Amino acid sequence: MRRCRQFMLLCALLLTAACTWTGPGPTFTPWPTLTPTAPGVVDPGADPKAISTPTATTTSKEIALSEVQFPEMPANAAQRDGMFDAPPPMIIDPLKSYTATIRTSKGEIVCELYVREAPQTVSNFVYLALAGFYDGLTFHRVVPGFVIQGGDPLAKGNGGPGYTVPAEIGLSHNEGALATARLSDQVNPARASSGSQFYITLDKTPHLDGGYTVFGQVIDGMSAVQSIAVGDTILGIGIDEG
Repeated sequence: MRRCRQFMLLCALLLTAACTWTGPGPTFTPWPTLTPTAPGVVDPGADPKAISTPTATTTSKEIALSEVQFPEMPANAAQRDGMFDAPPPMIIDPLKSYTATIRTSKGEIVCELYVREAPQTVSNFVYLALAGFYDGLTFHRVVPGFVIQGGDPLAKGNGGPGYTVPAEIGLSHNEGALATARLSDQVNPARASSGSQFYITLDKTPHLDGGYTVFGQVIDGMSAVQSIAVGDTILGIGIDEG
């Protein structure tokens, strides 16, 4: 009986200590409310390359785009997924202007690229375009009145070259804005951009401002943008260096 009373007294003391503990403990961040139609990348789970914090891209000496050497691109688009270990070096000249012509099965889309506002994003896009990474990829997501999205070698929304690009957020989403998709904030608090997935807005979308990197603007071919459907192909992307 005495042992029983001692045991009960010990339990009471432990319970009191637990209730009055004021030391450090775990904190929980509420799960954020996501915009259902936000242009993002499907969370691939525990893929470390997809959610790692990006590092700044190495700046190279000025070099003509025609002198850049590119890796051989697999003919099978799916084999391009994760083919790089890190972002490519800077290959653009910030004092020059660049225009991208996205050739699609529905026509050409010409975009001015914002070199000064998003130099790392533009350089990465130019590199992948000239390397042929986008050749034969499809638009895997189309939301009428909102966006068209492509650049995924897996055509599922969770593919990419194997790296992310630092966020360069600041420009507005006007109709025809060219921007990068990304993983959601809960796994990507730095809002780093997908290495290859991009979207073009079908209308002005101010609710996306401040959340995504806009790095270009359609200046010709908006009719082709409006006609894109899921499964339409990117035949190739040409770059004009001004």
